[in-house]
Amino acid sequence: MSTDGLSEKLDVNTPARGERTRAFKRDPAHRVFVNRSLHMSKIGFFGFDLDYTLAIYKSPEYEAVAFNFIKERLVAIGYPAEILEFEYDPSFVTRGLWFDKQYGNLLKVDSYGNILVCVHGFRFLKSHEVREVYPNKFIVFDDKRIYVLNTLFHLPELYMLACIIDYFTNSPMYERCSQHSDSVASVDSAENTKTVPRNDSGVMCGEIFMPFESIFQDVRNAVDKVHDSGLLKQLTLDNLRKYVHKDERLPVLFNRMRAHGSKLFLLTNSDFSYTDKIMTYLLNGFENRSWQSYFDYVVVDAKKPGFFEGGTTLREVDTESGTLKLGVHMGPMKAGRVYAGGSVNTLSQMLGISGKEAIYFGDHIFGDILKSKKIRGWRTFLVVPELGQELNVWHDKRHLFARLGELDSKVSEIFR
Repeated sequence: MSTDGLSEKLDVNTPARGERTRAFKRDPAHRVFVNRSLHMSKIGFFGFDLDYTLAIYKSPEYEAVAFNFIKERLVAIGYPAEILEFEYDPSFVTRGLWFDKQYGNLLKVDSYGNILVCVHGFRFLKSHEVREVYPNKFIVFDDKRIYVLNTLFHLPELYMLACIIDYFTNSPMYERCSQHSDSVASVDSAENTKTVPRNDSGVMCGEIFMPFESIFQDVRNAVDKVHDSGLLKQLTLDNLRKYVHKDERLPVLFNRMRAHGSKLFLLTNSDFSYTDKIMTYLLNGFENRSWQSYFDYVVVDAKKPGFFEGGTTLREVDTESGTLKLGVHMGPMKAGRVYAGGSVNTLSQMLGISGKEAIYFGDHIFGDILKSKKIRGWRTFLVVPELGQELNVWHDKRHLFARLGELDSKVSEIFR
């Protein structure tokens, strides 16, 4: 590379005496972070997820639509019509929260089980209230009791849980209580809100008791119904420009990867019909070629994270009709064809992938990243769109963080 090209790339100017050299930095939303060394020259296979990885849905518009479908479904199965008045608030939700089915609380927990934030509905519990429910502000993960909301698809569900719990907790028609206790929640006159006694596990209206766990299951079933019905997918396909970002740099990226001799594959849980329409929108119009020609291999209906364990039967897709061909595909996998199902072992054997020469891009830390890394040894690339906002806050408020550091040092000196 020439020095002129290097200067243009890094935006480095010869500084005057006493000045600092300025280096080029990408916009926070476009930066790449690593937690270990990665030699891209050793990567022979680049794999991509579809939803929220190649297909970036516009937020909060997309989540708001899903939220509206969920609340309509809940009213249809008997929930109060008042919940139709709920409006999605993107400022409240974030990925990675735990929902405690027993007490109906949303929890922000660190990697050791320490509870950092506890919210019941929209009410943030004070430290002493948290300790009444969770001794030492600590909780051990139990998948029978805890549900982790760790994907971007979970955001509307998370907000709906908060709305429903808040509605029932503050409605005069319902009283908080335990299924195995006659006690009910008392009222804190100072704040005019109901306190959160340790044994409250639901709400009661007359002779009807609704455990928080059953409320959670109703919301969970409503979410599944919305996705299984195809309503959200069809609305997305009917309004692609409104709900899906289109980036002209995407085909450039794929062409550069393949120009260096790497193989590209698409591995998604979406069905072929949806994948075909989304990828056509994302890639067609830039070059006179089909979207499938950018990939060496395409696998739909992968059913991750199960794909990285036992998997399912691998079958070829008839791209004309969208249906699956009869029988089990025994290989080899051919470029230009589309396959459904299968497993990571089948894919690796047919493509000749040996562990660390493959890198997989995805947004689901469990279904895409941990499973592919731990079970097959793939290198991984996690898409975290929230980091852009985090970095902006850190940059814009860095003087406050610096001041906090100074004060913390002073306190340390005083009590040394």
